[in-house]
Amino acid sequence: EVQLVESGGGLVQPGGSLRLSCAVSGLTFDDYAIGWFRQAPGKEREGVSCMSHTDGSTRYADSVKGRFTISNDNAKNTVYLQMNNLKVEDTAVYYCAAAAGSGCWWMASYRYLEIWGQGTLVTVSS
Repeated sequence: EVQLVESGGGLVQPGGSLRLSCAVSGLTFDDYAIGWFRQAPGKEREGVSCMSHTDGSTRYADSVKGRFTISNDNAKNTVYLQMNNLKVEDTAVYYCAAAAGSGCWWMASYRYLEIWGQGTLVTVSS
């Protein structure tokens, strides 16, 4: 059974940091790309960042470039999203997702993906 389990969400003040984790099981980690999406209230789910293990590429949404960093620990089958200088507009439920193959082309739309975690809530507020 494929499972993606997110953790690390919480309440943080503007300018603060959080690190999200996505623990992956039930699939061959190296054959997949793992990405982060987020969904704010009343908005569509949007791609935030992705790491492709087959070709080593990473990708970020323009809104988080320079503030968020995606990384992985192959020994733990875990992907991380380090989020720095958080803004109120980063408030959302963050989901990790998996796609077989290389590249992060599917960041353009959550509709391309079928493997999802349950989500973790990030609230940025003073």
